[in-house]
Amino acid sequence: MPRSRRNADAGGLAAVWRKRGLLACLLYPFSLLFLVLVALRRTLYRSGLLPGEGLPVPVVIVGNITVGGSGKTPLVIHLAAQLRGLGRHPGIVSRGYRSDARQAMEVTVGSDPAAVGDEPLLLARSADCPVFVGRDRPAAARALLAAYPQCDVILADDGLQHYRLKRDVEIAVFDERGIMNGWCLPAGPLREPVARLAEVDAVVHNGNAVSPAPTLDRPVFAMRLLGMRFHRLDDPRITCGPADLAGQKLHAVAGIGAPQRFFDHLREMGLVFAGHAFADHHDYRAGDLAFAGDAILTTEKDAVKLSRLSLSLPVWVLPVTADVNPDLAAFVLEKLNGHPSA
Repeated sequence: MPRSRRNADAGGLAAVWRKRGLLACLLYPFSLLFLVLVALRRTLYRSGLLPGEGLPVPVVIVGNITVGGSGKTPLVIHLAAQLRGLGRHPGIVSRGYRSDARQAMEVTVGSDPAAVGDEPLLLARSADCPVFVGRDRPAAARALLAAYPQCDVILADDGLQHYRLKRDVEIAVFDERGIMNGWCLPAGPLREPVARLAEVDAVVHNGNAVSPAPTLDRPVFAMRLLGMRFHRLDDPRITCGPADLAGQKLHAVAGIGAPQRFFDHLREMGLVFAGHAFADHHDYRAGDLAFAGDAILTTEKDAVKLSRLSLSLPVWVLPVTADVNPDLAAFVLEKLNGHPSA
């Protein structure tokens, strides 16, 4: 098996979760136990037996009910930009997947991705607002507000299931993988049952996603990730378009929740390449990218880790921006202001 595919499969049970096969069925009794524990925990927070912590400013959760990336981070970047345009001063908190941060800490453009996590570092470089990480999200949010008292709304990247942080708006994001076999962990990818969507304020469909629960009466927003120009990893001032890469021997590298989404985007740009899928949040080594060819194409999320490596080939990074319809930021402000959405 090629190294890239081995690394992609090492991320977990994604292949098992695609259908209700033998292994998924064998794991299903554990999913029932998981479901009971999820329901119990939710009940304890709802009843107040497990206390939630509120903040002096509104909290907007951008999360999902499935394991793995679905496009939350570009959506948070989009929301932060749109809210700034509407006169608000957002700040962002995140757990920071595989982050070493035990205490709340600020993420800066020069932070080490091993210390803060790859997605928070991408947020700090792209969102143009304060970003803090920590295992204790309420503590991270309080630290952010202490350092940046002008902040008047907190965006939480992930955290739909982190009930200790009280929230004012919940947004659930889905991509084309949907809910796969529809079972909870470990037999399926769900962190909570589909019925949980009845309680969120909005659902965002990333790309070709379809509604996992079409009967639920929740506002639905469509998101597309747009990007047509690359920049050099070692010098972002140097840019190029797909035509400039035509005829080259290219390798596309993606260690994100859905690498195929990145590869499909490149093919839509007319590029021909060898695709190398790695597990989400993969910790790259130079040997992982020891390719023969002319150049490597990669995502912004992967780029924050590749910049630490000495590579033989030039690396071109594809920035993307989220386009969301209808206006999600206006919807969020209407919720926060107590007015019904149009």
